[in-house]
Amino acid sequence: MAINKVYPNAAAALAGLVKDGITIHSGGFGLCGIPSVLIEAIRDTGAKDLTVVSNNAGIDDAGLGLLLHTRQIRKMISSYVGENATFAKQFLAGELEIEFNPQGTLAERIRAAGAGIPAFFTKTGVGTQIAEGKEVREFDGATYIMERGLWADLAIIHAWKADTEGNLVYRKTARNFNPMMATAATQVVVQVEHLVQPGEIDPDHIITPGIFVNRIVHVPNVEKRIEQRTIRPAA
Repeated sequence: MAINKVYPNAAAALAGLVKDGITIHSGGFGLCGIPSVLIEAIRDTGAKDLTVVSNNAGIDDAGLGLLLHTRQIRKMISSYVGENATFAKQFLAGELEIEFNPQGTLAERIRAAGAGIPAFFTKTGVGTQIAEGKEVREFDGATYIMERGLWADLAIIHAWKADTEGNLVYRKTARNFNPMMATAATQVVVQVEHLVQPGEIDPDHIITPGIFVNRIVHVPNVEKRIEQRTIRPAA
């Protein structure tokens, strides 16, 4: 029996999946490759006390900044959050929890969870606040700290192209945290720019196999914001 993974809109794709207190993987880097339409749909659910895993927290009026503005996020597990004044204000006021991770460690925690690895050891963070409360071991004369794999109840991601079976292709820099997050959640919902039929994607070009994807929403005209526009002066 064929399973229909394609939903008519973001609200329908997230129906029954977004609840108070869940942990969400949110793909993207800065504003590149973020699941912006799905983030807006989560905002519209009104779900609160969310733990969100993302490299950063968007900006004040875009990306995860929308969920911070509505105070739906209780905790962020992130690497870099320096572009969001709302985040800083809530954190300094004690209204938002933050679990900082070195960027490579964050990526590996997600990848490890997707690979069925519950924990791993890394040198990164040894002797710093990152290591506080974590198991420490020595291997070959060097000190390492233990980090846990990072699984989520829901992953929301962005892909450039998908077929209706959920096989995904990412484009350029948007292939950031999206592929690993697609492997490390109980439910995976993807917004895609181009939706095609099975067989129309070269198998060698598929990055995320459809077995990882539960639901798809087609967003052909998604807005792509530029976080910091830098241009070269005219010659």
